[in-house]
Amino acid sequence: GRYSMLPRHVQRLGRDWITHWNGCQILAFNSPVSSCMRWAGHYPPWASFPLPISADFSANWRFPPFLGPWRQFQNSNWHLDNYTQSCCFHLPNPSMKSEGEEPLTKKRRLSDQDDTSTPEQETNLSNQKEVSCLSVAQKEEKHGSKKGTIKRHWEYFCQESKTMKIAKNKGSNQSSTGNQATFDFTVMSYNILSQNLLEDNSHLYKHCRQRLLFWTYRFPNILQEIKELDADVLCLQEVQEDHYRTEIKSSLESLGYHCEYKMRTGRKPDGCAICFKTSKFSLISSNPVEFFRRDIPLLDRDNVGLVVLLQPRFHCKANAAICIANTHLLYNPRRGDIKLTQLAMLLAEIASVAPQKDGSFCPIIICGDFNSVPGSPLYRFIKEGKLNYEGLAIGKVSGQEQYPRGQRILSIPIWPKKLGISQNCVYEINKRKQQKEENAGENLEAAKPDNTQEIVIASEKLSSKLRHHFKLSSVYSHYFPETGIPEVTTCHSRSAVTVDYIFYSAANDDTAAQPGAEDSFCGGLKLLGRLALLTEKDLWTVNGLPNENNSSDHLPLLAEFRLIER
Repeated sequence: GRYSMLPRHVQRLGRDWITHWNGCQILAFNSPVSSCMRWAGHYPPWASFPLPISADFSANWRFPPFLGPWRQFQNSNWHLDNYTQSCCFHLPNPSMKSEGEEPLTKKRRLSDQDDTSTPEQETNLSNQKEVSCLSVAQKEEKHGSKKGTIKRHWEYFCQESKTMKIAKNKGSNQSSTGNQATFDFTVMSYNILSQNLLEDNSHLYKHCRQRLLFWTYRFPNILQEIKELDADVLCLQEVQEDHYRTEIKSSLESLGYHCEYKMRTGRKPDGCAICFKTSKFSLISSNPVEFFRRDIPLLDRDNVGLVVLLQPRFHCKANAAICIANTHLLYNPRRGDIKLTQLAMLLAEIASVAPQKDGSFCPIIICGDFNSVPGSPLYRFIKEGKLNYEGLAIGKVSGQEQYPRGQRILSIPIWPKKLGISQNCVYEINKRKQQKEENAGENLEAAKPDNTQEIVIASEKLSSKLRHHFKLSSVYSHYFPETGIPEVTTCHSRSAVTVDYIFYSAANDDTAAQPGAEDSFCGGLKLLGRLALLTEKDLWTVNGLPNENNSSDHLPLLAEFRLIER
């Protein structure tokens, strides 16, 4: 038979996922054993079946004699933590308001000194195991047996939004209502965790069961999240190129999305994607942004951005447009100079795409993983539109480290003149080309003011003040108002923090906008609602990220907007 190499009494063990404890003590526990045993997700490589583990598993136990020679077991890649991590945790209530002390899973993870596994061992995953994990995931999905689901509620900022969302859930279509005066849409920002980056940084996922980290398990979960949240616009980061080409793009197109993609430069296999429903928008232009510049030593990183201009359908104004940008800035906490320069390049591209015929900017939404925390200088620059970086250490720009290791002070200016971007985060090159065209054929006397303007631009470059022309507000407040506990957008073995954002140009009557956005240019976006975030404690209740149902180490951000007429 299949287990002919095993002793007969081992073959007689139950081979289903559930086996009853009919009084025969196979394992000796110091605490009472429950009447039902379940199979753990990890087991030694020499075992052709999962080992039974009790729900009341105790650390005080001994191996039974039937498990074979001790030396063979000792040489296997087995750890106590693998068994304890297989537990499925349930949330106390739908709003994720967990109480009590710090989750035991995290305590065990932080205090465990006996785990001798290495990242290389954890990422040595065979194709055979991957296929078996896929079948397990499909079986669980078929029977609806997934546990530990994260419950996130929708936060409304006006009763009208709640009413419209209920109507939408009942199947009504905005285009068929005949109301052409308003245009409502939803936007999601989601770092889906590139499989290559996951395997290269396996030390961040030591709390996860191995089968949850296979792409064949993760992608169905990610796609299901996208289906359930049903956003009109998707801004995705860490989209691996081969996965995008073979399955992500086609899967999203089958859901009614048109996809635009920009792969990172160099040898980096992932990139950013912006996908929108063709039933809601049409594409005006797509503008990729590469932050790598071969001629500028500062810009030696392969991060990218993507800026699209979309035209809403079912809207009264034929020339209405919305500018949506997506990016994933450099991670390195000690290189705030590169982060600020990459951000300036993205803002310059937006400034060149978003202007309308009357000189004003169309509504703007900026999504992405900015690798910066709320309140950091980079975050404040985005929201306030200005930053004086004189004397600022490069390690403090993003606020990622409590005790920054990068102590070098930012140079003035941060980026060289040859980049062609001013301290106001707009392209200078286009301005000069336009001036040359306008001044063609004029005499030398008329050209003198241009030389003066060049001097002004040069002196501006020596200023330590950065500015941009957008009045932006954040969809999320980053702290829960009742408790002051921070919201979290990413959670893994090393940290749990907010680094993902959705910024938008708020309309004058947007009550959800933060202070400072009220003087926004006429028109803009009104925030109608958002999908609530969670605390770190909430996430460790379901063993952090990724977990059984959430297959990225980031949470998706989702917001609903209304386009306001100018």
